[in-house]
Amino acid sequence: MKRLLSLMVATLVLVVAVGALAAGQKAAPASKAASAAKTATLKGEIVDMGCYVGHGAMGASHKGCATKCLAGGMPMGLLTADGKLYLLTLDHDNADPYNKCKDMASEVVQVSGAVSQRNGVMAIDVIDVKPAK
Repeated sequence: MKRLLSLMVATLVLVVAVGALAAGQKAAPASKAASAAKTATLKGEIVDMGCYVGHGAMGASHKGCATKCLAGGMPMGLLTADGKLYLLTLDHDNADPYNKCKDMASEVVQVSGAVSQRNGVMAIDVIDVKPAK
């Protein structure tokens, strides 16, 4: 009986290990896709995501509120002329360009960085920002 129980436990451990290995292999392509982000320069208005997504607030009339929301930690987005919305993310090697975006709320800018998409969310890792020409 002990021998049968030991065999069953060993089989269960083997099945779990093989399942975990297979799950890890399925996840690998997603991480490769994320790391294969392309660098681009996008032009658009910096919006605070809460007010824009919540009730469409944007533009010069919203600058004061957007500035306050961003200073309080609200995520930022870049709204392009064709209506695409990109989440602005911090470049871990240099946070300065991302932080500069906070002072440019409701302004039209050019943002450069790695563009990626995951589960329908588009993002750009901010490596440079300047006023749009």
